[in-house]
Amino acid sequence: MSSLIDSDVEYRFTRGLRGYLEAVTSALGIGLESCTVDLDTPVSAYIAIDWRLGRFPGRDVALIWDEQHGWAVTIEAGCGEDVIVLAYLGGEVLPDPRAVVRFLAALRADDHSLGQPDPPGLRVPGRHHELLEGLGA
Repeated sequence: MSSLIDSDVEYRFTRGLRGYLEAVTSALGIGLESCTVDLDTPVSAYIAIDWRLGRFPGRDVALIWDEQHGWAVTIEAGCGEDVIVLAYLGGEVLPDPRAVVRFLAALRADDHSLGQPDPPGLRVPGRHHELLEGLGA
């Protein structure tokens, strides 16, 4: 019986996360097609942004989210390496989409009053039932 409960939680979590990411991309004025999701633990998402930062003109910008650290603004490192995190939003794992937009806009304006340089340990990965309420699932 436990595996049925677990699969229901995971289904609701995945559906809720998709809805949340859709709300974030909509608030950013881009479509969900700019987003990829990795359901391995920790669950994460990547949203490609269609502009570049003035201080990094040759690097693509992206928002990343994971269930442990929440949102971060990144730039592509190049040479097939991972992304470089410029700042983490902090505060909540699932903030209001408008807060994500404000965070990204602040970094674009070279305003570092929002966010933090180090990854916040907002929660332990897994235990997706804890996120269902925040996802409206």
